[in-house]
Amino acid sequence: MTDISKTLRDVTLRQLKTFRSVATAGGISAAARELHLTQPAVSMQLKELEGSCGVTLYERSGRGIQLTTAGETVLNTANAILDTLRNTQEALDGMIGLKTGVLKLATVSTAKYFAPSILSAFRTEHPEINVQLIVGNRQEVIDLLNKNSCDLVIMGTPPVEVETKAIKFASHPQVIIAAQNHPLSKEKNISLKTLRKEGFVIREMGSGTRAIMERYFSDNKFDYQTAMEASSNETIKQAVIAGMGLSFISKHTIALEMAAKRLSVLDIKGMPLIRAWHAICREDKIFSPAAQAFFDYLISNGEICLKKSLSIPSRKK
Repeated sequence: MTDISKTLRDVTLRQLKTFRSVATAGGISAAARELHLTQPAVSMQLKELEGSCGVTLYERSGRGIQLTTAGETVLNTANAILDTLRNTQEALDGMIGLKTGVLKLATVSTAKYFAPSILSAFRTEHPEINVQLIVGNRQEVIDLLNKNSCDLVIMGTPPVEVETKAIKFASHPQVIIAAQNHPLSKEKNISLKTLRKEGFVIREMGSGTRAIMERYFSDNKFDYQTAMEASSNETIKQAVIAGMGLSFISKHTIALEMAAKRLSVLDIKGMPLIRAWHAICREDKIFSPAAQAFFDYLISNGEICLKKSLSIPSRKK
């Protein structure tokens, strides 16, 4: 059996932190900028870590790096050690009543239209808390949860891939939109069947909006035609405004365009489709005082803050 004291006794937390940064950033130069170190200093930390481990941890791939199997193992260990230390510090802070520190919040891309307003209101009450906000599509956010790389997530339907705790904090309407001058924009009580000849501009696979749309259309036996697929709500809105087609989208993403009279919400039978926004964390997550403070604020004030952030007055003629 290998004597760990002889192989890993010289590994330092700094080396593990540096290695995790290199793996996350995808390269030594990017990690150096992130850590505010020189590239030679980062390379030296990696060399010393490999020396202690006795194996190659990564290989160069173009301008980046590719972890070896051993590197993946060490990365998992580094994550576990560093996350455990962070959780321990936050637990100690909680014992003495501190509400300082960092909140790591992840949101699906649709939530970026209101999350900053909620965070701004929250920090008015808790200016001592720093916020790290990560925005991604549904699958990217689930990956962050799975890796325990965030404190809390704002998303629609809770994932089944990870054991989580989820609490609803606001309603989330889904609508079908068209350009303001589209013939259907003035129609009432429109049947989905009427839209069969229309093209749809849709979100990419992995998006929560795409999943909700496909489930809703399937439940209503509606076969849609794809005019374009895009990974950005902004791109989708511009494509609809340009007349490329209709789109199934969160109403929370179109406040500006509605106020400017550039988009129209179609009056479809059975819509808007009301879903919910959830505050979600891992089942085994122990909140820091900062994360607990934001969670409590979101549950109590999220719906009100969301409505305020999306209340944009129409332009006067």
